[in-house]
Amino acid sequence: MSYNNVDINSLAQRLVAARKSANITQDVAARHLNVSRPTFIAIEKGARKPKPEELVQLSELYREPLNQLLRRQATPKLAPHLRSVLDPSAHGQEGLDAAISKLTNFIEDYQLLEEQANVRLSGEFPPPIRLAASQVERFAEQCAKEERERLNLGSYLPVNALRRLLEKVGIHVFLDAVDSKLAGLYAFAPDFGYCILINRLHPLERRRWTIAHEYAHFLTDRDRPGVDFITSSGRKPLNERFADAFAAEFLMPEVGIKKRFYEDIERSGDFNVGDLCRLADYFMVSVMASCLRLESLKLIPKGTWDQISEEKVPVGTLKQQAGITEKIGDGDPIEPYPERYRQLAVQLFVSGKITEGQLSKFLRCDRIKAREIVESCSLTQDDANGSTSIVPLSLGHSLISNARGDNE
Repeated sequence: MSYNNVDINSLAQRLVAARKSANITQDVAARHLNVSRPTFIAIEKGARKPKPEELVQLSELYREPLNQLLRRQATPKLAPHLRSVLDPSAHGQEGLDAAISKLTNFIEDYQLLEEQANVRLSGEFPPPIRLAASQVERFAEQCAKEERERLNLGSYLPVNALRRLLEKVGIHVFLDAVDSKLAGLYAFAPDFGYCILINRLHPLERRRWTIAHEYAHFLTDRDRPGVDFITSSGRKPLNERFADAFAAEFLMPEVGIKKRFYEDIERSGDFNVGDLCRLADYFMVSVMASCLRLESLKLIPKGTWDQISEEKVPVGTLKQQAGITEKIGDGDPIEPYPERYRQLAVQLFVSGKITEGQLSKFLRCDRIKAREIVESCSLTQDDANGSTSIVPLSLGHSLISNARGDNE
């Protein structure tokens, strides 16, 4: 972390990221250094190396420790790659820069923790999957079945603690509040691994779906960055169709879905909206996702979701009527960073390798909260607001016979 040996381009990238993270304009930063705006722009472009005293001033202004600005690793170059995959006419750039900056900062901090702790997480990745244009959905389902077997998930049970599971195999999953249109970002950082940023503002069910969806991208596009939005226009490309079908089978395995479905049929002779809500709750997916999964397996008529969604009744009300209590979580922590990340930060602090201020910076909280995390290292909280799916009001509404008439 020597000033004389620092890579000027990496330093410039970190200064830009730190300024944006601190929500400070170039004009404000230039005035803080008492230099002209063109001079400051030259610093951020790597054309002029900042003086030591200027670095100290910027470190204080951005509240970014000097040792992080001068770290040895190269800054992950995610921004231009992630922007290049977008269709500006469809989604624009609003909120994307902030999301990219957050993912970049997470990766940099995780790398620094590993470097200071002198440890690396090595995952046993499966070989990349090559997609074929024909029968991509069936191929995706088969790949999901194989992955469940490889990860010892069984053939019919729901996936608990999905985020922890993927971290163990070397997939880094971060959570943070980003633009509501963004579901997630994914990118491969050289010498570190595959990284996913999930929108923390989304309900638990949506977050789990996005994680599984992004994991499918890892299996097929691990060296390509990408951005997933809540909605997409036009026909989905091949890799997106694969990711959707993979996520459906991975989270809602066909064997498990059919087992629960036929148990309900055997018990009551029917499968109604209440049963659908309980099925969705069991697999920790949205009511819409579970309904579309039943349609794809031809257990209920195609178009059922289109029909029942017209009722526009909040799913939370129906879940209460069906006796479903609010789900606290799926066994995963809700912190922005993975559990291993937190453990590394706490261990470094306890061993005296980082200060309390640096600890709170890594943990993205104030010092009081950081002390509490050190004391417990097991805090879990959930800020999910519940599903926004909509289903018909009547829990007894049959989903086997067509609601609009058997002849339709």
